[in-house]
Amino acid sequence: MSDSPIEQPTQPLIEHLLELRRRLVWTAGGLLLCFLCLMPFAQELYSFAAKPLMASLPADTSMIATDVIAPFFVPVKVTLMAAFLVSLPHTLYQIWAFVAPALYQNEKRLITPLVLSSLLLFAAGMAFAYYLVFPVIFQFLAGVTPVGVNMATDIDKYLSFILGMFVAFGMTFEVPVVVVLLAKMGIVSTAQLKQARPYVIVGAFVVAAIVTPPDVISQILLAVPLIILYEAGIWFSRFTRPKAQDGEPADPPPPANP
Repeated sequence: MSDSPIEQPTQPLIEHLLELRRRLVWTAGGLLLCFLCLMPFAQELYSFAAKPLMASLPADTSMIATDVIAPFFVPVKVTLMAAFLVSLPHTLYQIWAFVAPALYQNEKRLITPLVLSSLLLFAAGMAFAYYLVFPVIFQFLAGVTPVGVNMATDIDKYLSFILGMFVAFGMTFEVPVVVVLLAKMGIVSTAQLKQARPYVIVGAFVVAAIVTPPDVISQILLAVPLIILYEAGIWFSRFTRPKAQDGEPADPPPPANP
């Protein structure tokens, strides 16, 4: 039949698209389930998110809502963020299930520790920002507020601020994973990573100056962990065998027996 050569090549693409749709539905379903389970605790989750700022405000002040629907939607946004974090392992599993058939066995062995370490490091970055960085930042801002000025922060703007800080610190804590991946792929060597230290130090403070408020303490609290994590990535890369290129083994073959 003249149409059989046309239908056969398109079948694998259709199967991939159907599998992708199925994984997206499962991902969205997991997120929706977590959101519905956490929604009764929306006010408690918002109070937990607002605690670092509330602890730094003067006793006679509080946050405000300049938008009419903000008192409802801001706790909902916080709940959605919490649901995303809770469902993240399920989301990563769905991604893994979709890409696993296309991976070699050695790549599958690498993916599992890579995903777990990325998840733990991102969570550690968020915890570092919440428990250490936020109190320092808000204490500094409360201390420099001019006399006669009421430090009343809008709850929607506060949420946008902490979300940006969570992403910044979470991505910063992914530095060891990036360094190990670059070494594993053979893009850079351990010696090259060590030579790049001066540039990384300067870049860490530049990034910290961009993503943090304009105070020295919060910039140091971001730049110093970034540098330390870079050094940790260099240390772990020493135990990483570079990926073979062009079908050749990464290590030289042993000498032949005489």
